[in-house]
Amino acid sequence: MATLMSGAKILLECLVREGVDCIFGYPGGVTLPLYDAMYENPIRHVLVRHEQNACFAAEGYARSTGRVGVCCATSGPGATNLVTGLVDALMDSIPVVAITGQVSTGLIGSDAFQEADTFGITRSCTKHNYLVKNIGDLPQVIHEAFHIASSGRPGPVLVDIPKDIFQGQAHYVPVSSIHLPGYKVFTEGHTGQIRRAAQMIWQAERPFVYAGGGIVASGASAELREFVELIDAPAVNTLMGLGALPADHPNFISMPGMHGSYAANMGMSGSDLLIALGVRFDDRVTGRLAAFAPHAKVIHVDIDPSEIGKNRAADLPIVGDCKRVIARLNKVLTETAPAEAGRNSEARRNWWRQIRQWKEEHPLTPAFSTTEIKPQHLMVEIDRISNGRAIVSADVGQHQMWAAQFIRFNEPRLWLNSGGLGSMGFGLPAAIGAAFANPDKIVFAVVGDGGFQMSIPELATMANYGLNVKVVVMNNGYLGMVRQWQSLFYNNRLCAVELEAFPDAAKLAGAYGFTGRTIESPADLVPALQEAIREPGPYLLNVRVSPNENVYPMVPAGAAINEMVLGPPKPVAVPK
Repeated sequence: MATLMSGAKILLECLVREGVDCIFGYPGGVTLPLYDAMYENPIRHVLVRHEQNACFAAEGYARSTGRVGVCCATSGPGATNLVTGLVDALMDSIPVVAITGQVSTGLIGSDAFQEADTFGITRSCTKHNYLVKNIGDLPQVIHEAFHIASSGRPGPVLVDIPKDIFQGQAHYVPVSSIHLPGYKVFTEGHTGQIRRAAQMIWQAERPFVYAGGGIVASGASAELREFVELIDAPAVNTLMGLGALPADHPNFISMPGMHGSYAANMGMSGSDLLIALGVRFDDRVTGRLAAFAPHAKVIHVDIDPSEIGKNRAADLPIVGDCKRVIARLNKVLTETAPAEAGRNSEARRNWWRQIRQWKEEHPLTPAFSTTEIKPQHLMVEIDRISNGRAIVSADVGQHQMWAAQFIRFNEPRLWLNSGGLGSMGFGLPAAIGAAFANPDKIVFAVVGDGGFQMSIPELATMANYGLNVKVVVMNNGYLGMVRQWQSLFYNNRLCAVELEAFPDAAKLAGAYGFTGRTIESPADLVPALQEAIREPGPYLLNVRVSPNENVYPMVPAGAAINEMVLGPPKPVAVPK
């Protein structure tokens, strides 16, 4: 029997039925009816200090669990503040449902107080969006939003709800099915293409596995591991895919691309078969596209047909869910192994010898000093203390690349970062979202002194909820990645990159009621990290590091990925 309920209560009932246990948000005028209904609702509302951070926190929740993250904002500036987070989620294929308030339907288009065209503004930065003008449509819209956000290639969906829809009354009838005729998701992959892929894999002499965020999104980590072991091929995980294959797996090389390892980039460049699984051939991986993997045929598996052939033509495209496709591919490979596995055994052994030689020639080696803390040393110690099991949320910049290079992830969903959009300010609020989703885990927010200062207000959120988030600031006094480019490619003409003022960490954290400290000596690094872990609740550690370190290897703009700069320029000897 249908129950008469307000629109706000209908919305919350739908969220409960979707299994939502946490909403990250910030209230305002038109969402007051919703917040009034929340007063008696079991769903936990987390009050962040800025709407952008509500979306980042919802992403952290989603990235660390695979479940849909939910955020909420009021109309006008509240909704527009979500935009950066929505684009971030779209670029990285993260399932988020954003609920925004809107002025009453009768006022839409009249330039009412705190009115903005949220539906129009967010059309291009969401997977789909809705403006609800009829309270009877609300249940169907909410369940469709969750279905779209979490199915196929995941992404953000926004639902804009006018105030009079929140306030209105309607008979609530549970939604029993979702029917979206124009929305098709291809999951299984073509049987003939899968069999052909197995043939190509056995025929290849220098196969190379290029696995990305699609492995994490589809939960295909176990299938990927079985696949890599079946064919015994070297494998890389992209920045978004770190942890998809355990970092301690013998076939794992590293991250590839602009700041990938020498062995990873040379391996991709020298392969004769590139097996691309859940990747989009991003420019940060490929470098100059025309020179990328020039000798390789490409098998490309992706759930999004628009990604196939978008950047690199695929010799064998397979549209489908990575988990299902790789599982079926593994079955075919197992069936055909007795007849095929020895076909190119000598060539494969030589390929592995070459990969190992590249690793030995130019390993990813951290820098250490007895007088100052090197950024790489900081990441090595975070890695040692987390042992491949802690959640690490990074901000954007040099520290992000060093973290990706030197912190091991032996499971998926431990590494959270803004990959496609590169949104500074992401690291701390994403860590907050992950902490709510994983209260039993230590969460590191590894941030730079630039991005940290974009999200300082969220220290209040950490303190308010007593979150077990350890904020580690890699403080080099610069917008480090911008300084690096200005130094290397703009004749060291440093402009607007020096961060001259930074708050006293002990006073800043103390003002919010928890512990903070600043360290500068390498001898203090390990004891400080151990103290941060021992101390319950939030902790702020400001680590002053060498100010002029650059991230290497580095592929310059416009270069091929095998044209890496492996270290700082050597000084030229001038004859006397």
